Amino acid sequence: MQRLKKVLIVTYYWPPSAGSGVQRWLKFAKYLNLYGWEPVIFTPENPDFELQDPGLLKELPADLEVLKFPIWEPYALFRKLKKEKINDTAKILEKEKKKPLDRLAIWLRANLLVPDPRVFWVKPSVEYLRQINEANKFEAIITTGPPHSMHLIGLELKRKTGIKWLADFRDPWSTWEFLDVLPMHRFVRNQHLKMEASVLKEADAVVTISPTFQKEIEIIADREIKLITNGFDSTDLPSDFPAYSFVNDAFNIVYTGIIDSIRNPLPFLLAFRATFEKLPIKVNLIFVGKVSDTVVDHIRYDAWLKNHVTLAGYVSHQEVFNYYAKANLLLLILTNTKNAKGNIPGKLFEYIATGRPIIALGDPEGDTAKIINEAEAGHVFSHTDHKGMEDFLLDSLQYIPAIKENGNVNPFERKYLTQKLAKLLDDL
Repeated sequence: MQRLKKVLIVTYYWPPSAGSGVQRWLKFAKYLNLYGWEPVIFTPENPDFELQDPGLLKELPADLEVLKFPIWEPYALFRKLKKEKINDTAKILEKEKKKPLDRLAIWLRANLLVPDPRVFWVKPSVEYLRQINEANKFEAIITTGPPHSMHLIGLELKRKTGIKWLADFRDPWSTWEFLDVLPMHRFVRNQHLKMEASVLKEADAVVTISPTFQKEIEIIADREIKLITNGFDSTDLPSDFPAYSFVNDAFNIVYTGIIDSIRNPLPFLLAFRATFEKLPIKVNLIFVGKVSDTVVDHIRYDAWLKNHVTLAGYVSHQEVFNYYAKANLLLLILTNTKNAKGNIPGKLFEYIATGRPIIALGDPEGDTAKIINEAEAGHVFSHTDHKGMEDFLLDSLQYIPAIKENGNVNPFERKYLTQKLAKLLDDL
């Protein structure tokens, strides 16, 4: 039997954390040993994240080695200084009226915590992993960001040990829209550029998740950037998952994921109401996940929406499939920001796998739109195309799924994507 080669995967987000970043590397770790590589995970022992899904822990392979190392993050100190309880620190940026301490925290985040608040984990992690590597002799290391501090760990280990290194960019770095909302000094922006340049130059391979991000990073790096999208795991779909059916007494539209300041569903809510308000049909719009206070208030103070929109709150990944099963239409809200063209949510591939039609708000020329169009899975409308959304919603009432021939390999299947990753590791 061929010996498996060991690869160290450095990731901040790991179960029980929730989100697409977790799914990406959980699934790679699940299948890498099928293609000659034994993954070893390195992740914080005490990370600071709010969304958790303990059910994901059940997906971890029984023999997967997970190394955990303590991290210190300034968010804990900030919470002690605040009199109000802050669970999600990102909400500070969304506040219309920011208190002096809020403004100070944002300024410190922008100008002292470079590239991000996890930077204090870099030096101790590098020293710890150098010792671990002496005993294990990893044949490759993978870092995934954001947070982009993870790439600095890979950079230092590469310099100190010569280990082969693959850097995975789930979002851009210097062109990331999040940096634009921070009050950042030019000197600090240049620090980001220098760090990014070092990572892109010294990594043995660089990977990202969308064609647009791939092209952007290739221009910055002046080198080839590999593309491995997110995908879906066919084993996640329950064996008894029902085929599409229309229940005559109810039409269910389901959205799963986060609704925040850069994912705006209000144009869809207008089209939703305009389409169904006067029709003799029972319709439900269900938001599964966290919804911003602004959207919650909009729904609460609109009598019709209040009676036709359900806020299910956050549920486990496994429970999400119960909502998919009841859906007649799946809603996808993409960002309407600088990076929107390359925005491909991880859940898109699960949406496609369910066989339910998709209505999306976003860039009709973006990467997500191309995937949806090629899969004949639905349509992406601009945030201002109210007529297009209304027509699509009406057509969805008569939707009959087409019978499609299954190809030999689905390019978004997690096993296939893992095989691509393993080939990259083999070629380092």
